[in-house]
Amino acid sequence: MRFLLIALACLCLPALADLQYHLQPRQIAEGTWVVEGSTDNFAKDNGGAIVNVAFIDTGDGVLVIDTGPSKRYGEALRALIQQTTGKPVKRVLLTHHHPDHVLGNQAFTDVPIGALAGTTKLLKEQGNAMAENMYRLVGDWMRGTEVVLPSETVAPGELTMGSHRFRLVGLRGHTGADLAILDETTGVLFAGDIVFYQRALTTPNSPGLDVWLADLDTLQQLPWKQIVPGHGPIASDAGPFAQMRDYLGWLDSVMRDGIAHGADMNDLLRTSIPERFASVSLTRYELIRSVSHLYPRYEQQALPRVDEP
Repeated sequence: MRFLLIALACLCLPALADLQYHLQPRQIAEGTWVVEGSTDNFAKDNGGAIVNVAFIDTGDGVLVIDTGPSKRYGEALRALIQQTTGKPVKRVLLTHHHPDHVLGNQAFTDVPIGALAGTTKLLKEQGNAMAENMYRLVGDWMRGTEVVLPSETVAPGELTMGSHRFRLVGLRGHTGADLAILDETTGVLFAGDIVFYQRALTTPNSPGLDVWLADLDTLQQLPWKQIVPGHGPIASDAGPFAQMRDYLGWLDSVMRDGIAHGADMNDLLRTSIPERFASVSLTRYELIRSVSHLYPRYEQQALPRVDEP
């Protein structure tokens, strides 16, 4: 029996060895690196690494922005930070509560993990269910991953670390509690999932597309030089804002036209994708999800109950 167990363990070793995140840092400004995620969906071949995370050597330790989709990812990110900067991590900021951004928290429990109060509330309410779903989607990459809540609450305003001055911006459009971070020292705007670029946006917790559009106005007016979206390529022009407004406007028109023509949800799921969005990753998939998330709300607003005055 002992030899059988040893043989089975040996068979598992190659599979476990393959579960390595080969994270590549890209330096985009002085002391500032981004690890870019895939624009695909969660899958076993990407380990859920579909998010952009960042780290900044402030001169007084490293600030980390988001921790990734799993304990294993967080550990790989922590090792990469040490290898790249040689400096200790002093603080983590989370842009929002979605699992691809926060399930690497276990690798950073020795430092303050900051988030908006609403983010902590949502993660406490939804975190375990989201983690369970991630286990189903990406399998063994998630081994040992558990939800770790933020250890401190941050508020919109100024934050200084070392030689860097950050502006923390509280927004709502994506989840109801979204944090964007402008590094005023370098001009890099970490927009979180208020900005998707060349990847269709997700809407499961959005309070409304009008709220999201207002958030885009807030961010675009900041004195940024580069934009790091939550998902998709980094940009130094306003292209991400233009694409987001265009996409949100189209999505809103799909819903409103559906109401005007008495369409049901199944009709909207077959909506044609405009050519300008054909190259945007996961547009059809996210349209289906967004219709299921948002269309009942549009129906309720347009079609009040007949038994109510």
